[in-house]
Amino acid sequence: MTKTRETDLYPPIKAHLQAQGYEVKSEVGAADVVAIRGDEAPVIIELKVGFSLSLVHQGIARQSVTDAVYLAVPRGTGRVFLRAIKDNAALCRRLGLGLITVRPGDGLVEVHLDPAPFVPRKSAVRKTRLLREFARREGDPNTGGSTRAGLVTAYRQDAVRCAAVLRDLGPAKGAVVASAAGVKAATRMMAEDHYGWFERIAKGIYALTPKGEAGLLRYGAPADWCAGSPTDRPADPPPDAVR
Repeated sequence: MTKTRETDLYPPIKAHLQAQGYEVKSEVGAADVVAIRGDEAPVIIELKVGFSLSLVHQGIARQSVTDAVYLAVPRGTGRVFLRAIKDNAALCRRLGLGLITVRPGDGLVEVHLDPAPFVPRKSAVRKTRLLREFARREGDPNTGGSTRAGLVTAYRQDAVRCAAVLRDLGPAKGAVVASAAGVKAATRMMAEDHYGWFERIAKGIYALTPKGEAGLLRYGAPADWCAGSPTDRPADPPPDAVR
């Protein structure tokens, strides 16, 4: 199969624009394709054989001339390409760029996205979750850039507090642990046992498991959380991680 070249994209795109009443010329100034229709703002299309950061940079540079800037690439096949188109369209949307694909063989032109101003849609739920986690977490026990697995969250800190109480007192009722640890949801947390740290040995009474003892060694005591990052983190994700 012959590899698609940038020049292969031009004829189908030119025909597509001419069908909409545009006059089209190539290689005008720094632009690959320029289309003019009446008194409307010019349309610029940058051509590449694949979506790349270089192509994005070119598109952004052309926005100094007009808001109607498109990026054009050959259309691929398969789920990987469809996922890439979805992700690249999301990027273009944020940058105010349009996105076009040209299918090799028959030259079908598909406009996936038209240029338009972008205003990010905020999620009140995610914002609340983020601020709640920030407020609840004691100290700064993680290192920025770490993987999500094993991070110390406010939930894990509460689990450590409960585990420390059980280590010191031995098996105890949930209400006793809640009071001693200062964790109101201690009973529910130990019952759900996301980390495998707690074991119910009788009705309402919980004990620390060997995995819980290991967790205390790995994550330290509350006094250690302000000092820096714990080491040797296990790979169990916290249930209330900010997403």
